[in-house]
Amino acid sequence: MKTSDKETPASRLPPWIRIRISNTGEREKVAGILREKGLNTVCASAKCPNLGECWCRGTATFMILGDFCTRDCRFCAIGHSSTPPPPDPAEPAKIAEAVAKLGLKHAVVTSVTRDDLPDGGAAAFAETTRQIRRLSPATKTELLVPDFGGSLDCLKTVIDAGPDILNHNLETVRRLTPLIRSGADYDRSLGVLAGAFRISGGNMTVKSGIMLGLGEEEDEIARAIRDIRETGASMLTIGQYLRPGAGNVAVARFAHPNEFEDWKKLALGLGFRSVWSAPLVRSSYMAEEQTCK
Repeated sequence: MKTSDKETPASRLPPWIRIRISNTGEREKVAGILREKGLNTVCASAKCPNLGECWCRGTATFMILGDFCTRDCRFCAIGHSSTPPPPDPAEPAKIAEAVAKLGLKHAVVTSVTRDDLPDGGAAAFAETTRQIRRLSPATKTELLVPDFGGSLDCLKTVIDAGPDILNHNLETVRRLTPLIRSGADYDRSLGVLAGAFRISGGNMTVKSGIMLGLGEEEDEIARAIRDIRETGASMLTIGQYLRPGAGNVAVARFAHPNEFEDWKKLALGLGFRSVWSAPLVRSSYMAEEQTCK
């Protein structure tokens, strides 16, 4: 199934990876609202290659609980601190106001991991969901959450707020998890997905995602996809890992688009309702459209 190229310098990415750089009035509108409200986005903090495209479409993925993560994953560009500043209590309301100003029909909210907080930030996710519903009752909310240290009570706090989609990324295969994901555990992440499905009574959409290009083997990818599906998750994203900076782990290979199509077929055959699988796919990329597939 694998077809790949070895890593090349950023200026020599394989021809199937083309990052769109654009600047429109819509992008300036998004940037202006984010500045006005003092909000963070995973788009900018994680150096997402799709920032230009998404902001020009008038959307962004909000990142709550600050701009410093208590974990330091080797694939991620977000800043790390063991003692980050306290969260802004007004942040949920500010995000709701930004969602309303942007007229979003589908709002995606994620966060840094805050192991220093007693609830891992669960209450902030819940309050953000409630505030969005208050100002934009027709807007669907998608939450991309951390693992909350495996606490199902914290997870229940989030789910009780009634998000439409609960997303938690597995990120990579079992063998590579301790090498790539700081402070994370493969089975704990599967537990978050299974817990979300169980707590919601199977009535809430559960979503996850993995990256290719970190050194995983074909059988490991297939196992990870199956493991995610067995939790009850019905949405899946698969994308190419791209090194955000010199301090991050190197790309082991660039998977060919044909491989992404093969994994999509496998996942759909396992019963996933929506599978987005392509080199530049990310968890929140075209999130509204993902729910329609």
